[in-house]
Amino acid sequence: MKPGKRLLRWASGIMLVLGAGHLSLLALVAREDVIGWVDRGMWAAVPLALADGGAARTVRSLQNDVAFWAGPGSFAVPLILLGCLTWHLSGRGVAVPEGIGWGLAAWCVLGGVLLVPSPFFAGVLSGALIIVAARKGDRPGTARDRRCRTGTSPHVSGG
Repeated sequence: MKPGKRLLRWASGIMLVLGAGHLSLLALVAREDVIGWVDRGMWAAVPLALADGGAARTVRSLQNDVAFWAGPGSFAVPLILLGCLTWHLSGRGVAVPEGIGWGLAAWCVLGGVLLVPSPFFAGVLSGALIIVAARKGDRPGTARDRRCRTGTSPHVSGG
C-alpha cells in the first residue's frame, strides 16, 4: 500500500469514528428527544413555529433544539461523508487536495478551543494526515520512476 494511501485511509478512519461516535453519543444522551422525533415526525426536531402560538420557549423545547443541533444538524454527518469520500478517493489513488486538510484542521482547532474538553483535536490529526498525503503526492518521482517512464535503464549503456 502506498504511504499516501495509508495516510488517507487513517485520516478517513478518524473522521468516520469521530462522526459516528458523535451521533452514537447523541443517541445515548438524548434518547428521549430522538424517540420524540420519530413519534412526532422528523419535522418536530426543530419546529418552525411555536406550537402554542407565540408563547415563551420552554426548557424542553430548548433541549430539543440542542439535541438536534448536537446530532443530525451538527457537522457529524458531513464529517462521515468526507471520511467516506476520502476513503474512496484513496482507494482509487486520487489525492485529496491539501486545502481540505488545512480547512479540516483549522475547523477542529477552533472547535477544540471553544469546546474544551472535546475530541475535536483528534480531527486535527486527520487534517494533518491529509496535508502530508497531498504533499507526498506532489513530490517529483524518484530517479527509478523517471527511468521507468523514459525507458532507460542504469544497466544499459547509451552507446
